[in-house]
Amino acid sequence: MAHRVHQAREDAEFAFILRMSDVPVLAYFTGTWPKAIEPCREMDRVVEAVAHDYRSRLTAVRTDITRCPAATERYGITGAPSYVLLKEGEAVARGAGPMTDAAVRETLDGHL
Repeated sequence: MAHRVHQAREDAEFAFILRMSDVPVLAYFTGTWPKAIEPCREMDRVVEAVAHDYRSRLTAVRTDITRCPAATERYGITGAPSYVLLKEGEAVARGAGPMTDAAVRETLDGHL
């Protein structure tokens, strides 16, 4: 899969991206309610940069909490922005709230 951040518009699409990726998946969960919009926009930039720089080592997928309720529940997401690094569908690392580029990379480096 390419280095861009994929957009999962529903749970079936999220599941498809997980199945098709031959590398770990960085699932980035966002929200559209007023208090989540700005922090999620900040994380969009971080995730885009990480997806580009780690393009051969991971697949990134942006997932709206309200559009993918099964994925949100499965991975225990309770707020946005949040992210989960998945290896073969299992969570190996996670983070919540706005994070710096360096913090996300540090977490990923320990698992990729």
